[in-house]
Amino acid sequence: MNKITAIAIGAVAVLAAIFGVVAFTASSDQDASVEDPAVGMTAPVLQGFGFLGNEVTTTPGTPMLVVFLAHWCPHCQAEVPVLVRWSQSGLVPENLDVIAVATGTDETAPNYPPSVWLANEKWPSLWPVLVDTKDQVAGNSFGLSGFPFMTLIDADGKVLWRNSGEITAEELTDKINAALGN
Repeated sequence: MNKITAIAIGAVAVLAAIFGVVAFTASSDQDASVEDPAVGMTAPVLQGFGFLGNEVTTTPGTPMLVVFLAHWCPHCQAEVPVLVRWSQSGLVPENLDVIAVATGTDETAPNYPPSVWLANEKWPSLWPVLVDTKDQVAGNSFGLSGFPFMTLIDADGKVLWRNSGEITAEELTDKINAALGN
């Protein structure tokens, strides 16, 4: 491991600890009157690599939806086709970047590896996929406790909205547009 990678992992771990202390996992079936304390906080910056070794980084500047997926998870297996159709529907806001994080890898699952699973599902090539570490540093830094898990981040790097569990394309579009003021 080179020095830059070690520093990046250390920085993510520190952010994970800070973010995780006050993080609260929002749920699509959670009472709407309960506010997610992560909303308004600065989101951790993720830095890592994709399936082919390409660097994947989340940096402020453009609104971003970070989607955490586990290939073995039945809810993720149901949500990925919804997201693929959403990408083709014209409903994705033009100013939104979407980045997936493949986490919780299980080599014994029938759809292993996740790179093949996402390719078979026709995951959009314009949506990069970051491969999480075995100890799920990226997932933990965002307060991940269920799958699929989505975090909407504004252009300044602040958390606007989070969701754990399946969501329809229409509901996702509505939540994103409302949060971004579109």
